[in-house]
Amino acid sequence: MRFLLRAAALAGLFIVSPALAGECLVDDPTGTPLNVRAEPNGQVLTTLQNGTGVAVLDERRLGTKHWLLVSVRGRQLGWIFAAYVVCPATSDAVKAAPGLPATQR
Repeated sequence: MRFLLRAAALAGLFIVSPALAGECLVDDPTGTPLNVRAEPNGQVLTTLQNGTGVAVLDERRLGTKHWLLVSVRGRQLGWIFAAYVVCPATSDAVKAAPGLPATQR
């Protein structure tokens, strides 16, 4: 299931519904922390490690990129690149986090 969600996200087909997303997990295949930005493609505010739980508040497309506005523990942080987030079913959460760098998948 995780592979299908990632493939769909990379193909631009996966849309996260903020009302249904619940907790999602940072899963950056580069193995580096994921940038959190002030706006889509904007200034970097902070970073998140793989496996960090985030709640999706909003979503936006900028050109061909899909961005998510997220919060952590109830605190709104900013915008992250949606292709590097998985939103597993509750029972899949342990299997989905943290991700491995792309070279190790």
